[in-house]
Amino acid sequence: MKKIFKNSICLFGLALMLGGAGASAQSLNEAKAWYEAGQYAEAKPVMERYYKSQPSNGNYSLWYGVCCLETNDPESAVKPLETAVRRRVASGQYHLARAYDRTYRYDKAEEVCTDYLDELKRRRRDTAEAELLLSAIHTHSRMLKGVERVCVVDSFVCDKQDFLEAYKIGPEAGTLSRYADHFADNGRTGGTVYENELGNKRYYSELQPDSTFGILSSARLSDGWSKPVLLPGSINEGVNAGYPFVMGDGTTLYYAADGPESMGGTDIFVTRYNTNTDTYLVPENVGMPFNSPYNDYMYVVDEYNNLGWFASDRYQPEGKVCVYVFIPNPSKQVYDYENMDEEALRHLAALKDIRLTWTDTTLVDEARQRLAAVAENDKQVKKPVRDFEFIVNDDHTYYQTTDFRSPQAKALFDQYRQLEQSFRQQREQLDKARQAYADADRTEQARMAPAILDLEKHVQKLAREAEQAAKAVRKAELEAIGIH
Repeated sequence: MKKIFKNSICLFGLALMLGGAGASAQSLNEAKAWYEAGQYAEAKPVMERYYKSQPSNGNYSLWYGVCCLETNDPESAVKPLETAVRRRVASGQYHLARAYDRTYRYDKAEEVCTDYLDELKRRRRDTAEAELLLSAIHTHSRMLKGVERVCVVDSFVCDKQDFLEAYKIGPEAGTLSRYADHFADNGRTGGTVYENELGNKRYYSELQPDSTFGILSSARLSDGWSKPVLLPGSINEGVNAGYPFVMGDGTTLYYAADGPESMGGTDIFVTRYNTNTDTYLVPENVGMPFNSPYNDYMYVVDEYNNLGWFASDRYQPEGKVCVYVFIPNPSKQVYDYENMDEEALRHLAALKDIRLTWTDTTLVDEARQRLAAVAENDKQVKKPVRDFEFIVNDDHTYYQTTDFRSPQAKALFDQYRQLEQSFRQQREQLDKARQAYADADRTEQARMAPAILDLEKHVQKLAREAEQAAKAVRKAELEAIGIH
């Protein structure tokens, strides 16, 4: 009787610890349902309570560890997943290898993943997932040997949807905007838009028919923008690509993409335009600390102010992102892997504490002063919205129809734009006809020649009419503003 009474007390105590037997069982069932549905943030508090009540329970350890892993808290995932492996819980090794990988402990990750792979082979189970993980671990281990020595001067945690507001770049570096703001009500889905400092070239990401995001570019014409062109396959093919930024040289492109070359999620890549071949070079992963096992993107450099930015959701809850501000290096410099403490290098690669990157506090203070100055200037200067570019004279260039002071000039400008559009369309048709003529045999050329000659005359006529219309616009506007 005493034994039964003692057991009852123990069971009652456990029930109190878990919040009541009936309620806890219901909570656990709900948490398991969330867990299996991939709703790890919802399941995590319940799984944590069960794990802490019975830290040696293999299943509780696995469930809580995976919840930590999937909510950007890999450090907290390691200990419970180690318990799950000791308790030989199915898939424990796989998730522990993932946790070691995400905490930059690549030797341990490789050891655990290799053991897991060997076990799968002995049991004649599918090894594809484990092999992919092991390959990724090897890649990440190599990347750790080339961590760039960069000074990160500040960081800002913000809502992901508003993260561009943290990029206080000067006008010399161009402009960044959200697709929805730049292309208002066009019915399409996109990411971010970069427009160069001259305002005559833009790059942006947009959802494509194959349901992936691709990067496009277009150039400004006198009456709008040219037809967008997808950047070549080396950038867009088979991956989601976005967050483009082009350096002041006009050829160096930074962007973010997922895919097999990424550490996890999206990584930052760099490529350069080859003017001789009209193609881009093979993109390169920029490596650590800019990239991580999480989503890293929107790499931007303001060369005029010597400041750089990139965004990452490492260590952040759902919906949040951290924007890091750094001092760009004129050339890549890496840490001495062979002679560095491994833990210190891991912290530098992961950016666990940006103060560890400060080797000269004077440089940090100066960079922060530049950042404050750019931020203040950003408040005062409103960047113009440009629908077109029309030169009235050396001192006046218009970008919107509201810039015109003369109603007559505005009406004439609408006529000019229609003529300009007709001219461009006919000129494109003429170019195609000339190309077809060059590829045709003599008999076909003789047949095509009269039509091409007529089209040439028509294009020349439209060019003259457009030029005359532009002069009429300038004359009316200059009279309105008192310049003759």
